[in-house]
Amino acid sequence: AAMRTARARRPATFFSLSMQPIIPFICYNRGMKKTTAAFAAIGVFASVSAAAGEGAAGGISFDVGADLRIRQEIMDNTPGLPGGGVALPAARGPYRNHVRIRPRVWGEVRQDDEWRLYVRFADEWRWNVRPRNHSNVFPDELIVDNLFFEAKGLFDGLVDSFAVGRQDIYNLFGLDNIFVDGTPGDGSRTLYSDLARIGFDFEDAGRLDLFALYDSDENPLRWGTRRGRHRSLAGLGGGAEAEMDDWGWGGVYSGRAGEALPWKVFAMQKRTMAYRRGGAKHPATRRELLGANLRPELGGGFVALLEAMGQVGRNGEGDWLSGWSACAGIEWKEPEDRSIRPFAGLRLHFMSGDKNAADEDGGRRAWDPMWARGVNYSEMFLYGTHYGAAWWSNTVIAKAHGGLDFGPSHKLYFSTAPVFAQADDGLGGGDGHFKGLLSQARYDFPILAADKDEGRSLRITGHVFAELFNPGGYFENDRPGWFLRWQIAFAF
Repeated sequence: AAMRTARARRPATFFSLSMQPIIPFICYNRGMKKTTAAFAAIGVFASVSAAAGEGAAGGISFDVGADLRIRQEIMDNTPGLPGGGVALPAARGPYRNHVRIRPRVWGEVRQDDEWRLYVRFADEWRWNVRPRNHSNVFPDELIVDNLFFEAKGLFDGLVDSFAVGRQDIYNLFGLDNIFVDGTPGDGSRTLYSDLARIGFDFEDAGRLDLFALYDSDENPLRWGTRRGRHRSLAGLGGGAEAEMDDWGWGGVYSGRAGEALPWKVFAMQKRTMAYRRGGAKHPATRRELLGANLRPELGGGFVALLEAMGQVGRNGEGDWLSGWSACAGIEWKEPEDRSIRPFAGLRLHFMSGDKNAADEDGGRRAWDPMWARGVNYSEMFLYGTHYGAAWWSNTVIAKAHGGLDFGPSHKLYFSTAPVFAQADDGLGGGDGHFKGLLSQARYDFPILAADKDEGRSLRITGHVFAELFNPGGYFENDRPGWFLRWQIAFAF
């Protein structure tokens, strides 16, 4: 009954639809089965596909494809408690070893560069070597991963672009400190958000992008085992308790000061539903964000980054919320087109914290990562964190990276980063501000390249990745945390 009550209080708005805004009158009505919504969506896609087959001469084309990702991940002593939030005590993650298998199939209908309709289905199951269990076993669940309509050049070019539906939001509008993953709770199985966006290009005067999105903590449009049914996609709520959905809207204005100074200013609001976790109540929140981003092009392959953002808001109990983030960096890449191209970069990123976060009345000044809940800085911290899955907050990270691009699709990457707590929030179990030293190494390589001249569309790629975290005085013990992964991916 509590679950039904919590769900009934969801705002019945366009973006509270858990699935395709293309057919909202079907998707939100939970009384109508998700299968009906799915077949309606597939019917729309099939109808347009049939029209494409008949009108290919008019520039309409149809394409399909698939990919398969196989990866093994092994980790131990990951810092924090995955998804625990501030209500649960500090801990170190146990040894984990699993193989993840993710097939996806997709289809697309398009008319030149004017419009396209895209759909993608995905599944992922695991072989859990340790701990041994039967979660996420084959076939787990089939989900609609993407389903959106996109058009360009509408109304004689007044609207440069328009898209509506379920879309990946990674690095949306070029803001990788705000948009990374709408569904961090399932790892990188999905990156979607239910999203509408519209862009106006004013040529020399700049560009305006408007968006509205909705993230559901549970995916109601899925078929599969009971074990995957209540997976928390937000990484905060979920389980047998009330869901933690979030939604938001905003705008981004982009322009250039001369030829070498791209800039962005942006404003947005995020709302988060109340939820319970670990016996503690987390009230609903509302946050407004203002920010600016500069990327000066310095010549010689150098590009700088300057970004500042601030947040204010209230929670459901009437308390004021605030937070801030500042980021500065510089990147260099060999500007010449050579077979071996080195690259390097430095970045310093501050995210505010709250020294009272562990207290009952604390946690009101910590940075809310908006939708940047992802693995930009660490794969390990997706599995181990004090605030929730990939919930970056109360962090100062100084990252240095470098590597080589060489040959077709070969890339070596190395990085190291001391990480600090911006405020003593009391969640690590120690008495210091130094969280630790985070180091990474990765090698991407091709196995089989696609060759259209020979009629071969299959391509096979792989990578190996390692991450080491040497904890500092912020944590209760000094056991190093580590993460290893190998991956093979097939696509055509």
